[in-house]
Amino acid sequence: MNRPTRQTAVAIRRERRYAAPNYRPIEVVLERGRGEWLTDIDGRRYLDLMSAYSAVSHGHAHPRLVAALTRQAQRVAVTSRAYHTDTLGPFLERLTRLTGLDQALPSSGGAEAVETAIKAARRWGYRVKGIPSGAAEIVMARGNFHGRSTTIISGSTEADYRADFGPFTPGFRHFDFGDIASLAGAITDATCAVLIEPIQGEAGIVVPPEGFLRAARALCTERRVLLIVDEIQSGLGRTGRWFAYQHEGILPDGVILGKALGGGLLPVSCFVASADVMAQLEPGSHGSTFGGNPLAAAVGLEALAVIEDEGLVGRSAELGAHLLARLGAIDSPLIRAVRGRGLWAGVDLDPARVSARAVVDRLAQRGVLSKDTHGTVIRFAPPLVIERAALDWGIDQFIETLREFEARAGAAGDAEERDAPMVLA
Repeated sequence: MNRPTRQTAVAIRRERRYAAPNYRPIEVVLERGRGEWLTDIDGRRYLDLMSAYSAVSHGHAHPRLVAALTRQAQRVAVTSRAYHTDTLGPFLERLTRLTGLDQALPSSGGAEAVETAIKAARRWGYRVKGIPSGAAEIVMARGNFHGRSTTIISGSTEADYRADFGPFTPGFRHFDFGDIASLAGAITDATCAVLIEPIQGEAGIVVPPEGFLRAARALCTERRVLLIVDEIQSGLGRTGRWFAYQHEGILPDGVILGKALGGGLLPVSCFVASADVMAQLEPGSHGSTFGGNPLAAAVGLEALAVIEDEGLVGRSAELGAHLLARLGAIDSPLIRAVRGRGLWAGVDLDPARVSARAVVDRLAQRGVLSKDTHGTVIRFAPPLVIERAALDWGIDQFIETLREFEARAGAAGDAEERDAPMVLA
């Protein structure tokens, strides 16, 4: 087992001393990255199978994106939306054409884009649908994750995200993810929107049944409710399509984008929607100091171009099928299920037998970086540029890690059997 060097220990100790304890990082100290590989301060390389929750889908320090950022930073970086710039129009035009929607509202982080969508949906509910003032409701799935702002966690069903952060914003109802009857029962006359992840990420890469999104689209149309999909993690090629909703051939009323939109270099997010939704936001009703700044727009536009030029959507579909096939073929008593689509997979482990965090820690010691969720699911979301040989090596390390824990579980079981009292019939 690898032990941290003094240099690593000192760096971790300093960060723990001065950083708020709202994260529990894997005990590596990263210094450099290129493509699918990261290097720590001791010079040790790690295969990145997490890509910062899809924010680094292009790989670390992609040369085209670094060049675009450098060029624009040397021209002008931030001006605010008080003025027009020559980068924002082309960026938003490209986004609207890709999504099939009409207009876009840029912001910084993903949570800000979700807040934007919530505000726009409520405005639409009051001004277009005619919901009585102050009564608009948004329906969200149980187990959702859309961010951590106070308004967003008001719609969460996860106790850990809500504990002692109240009072909460009213106006949210819930349904069981993937259950169209449950969704239908949650919608009322006061519902302005259904806000949903097409695949639940933080819940453990949960893929809904085939046809669920199509049925949800039809239901929302019938009940005059907006369908807004949160593609912050699932979008921009992650699932083998530009957007996960395209697997079912639907067009939502709004799409929330972030993470990979910034090319792994800076926070860029956007809410893209139909014209009748965006028409409700007049000057002064909403804003973002850094949203749509020239630097973000230039990098975002180049990020979209790289995905197209390098065929990363098709690459995700091809390598994703390989990833899921290999993970699905693992015969281990520790595994309860394998879920995913494209280069996005979750391996659900039996918590009675093994801790997912312990597996992640051991993987890091083997040179592979991943992350668990809720202590039970190992997430795999490598950069879309990953080489097949590197992906296979990472999977091999995962299999060997599981074998280590199987051996430990077996030894513990043998010890329990030896120590159990003899029972006479």
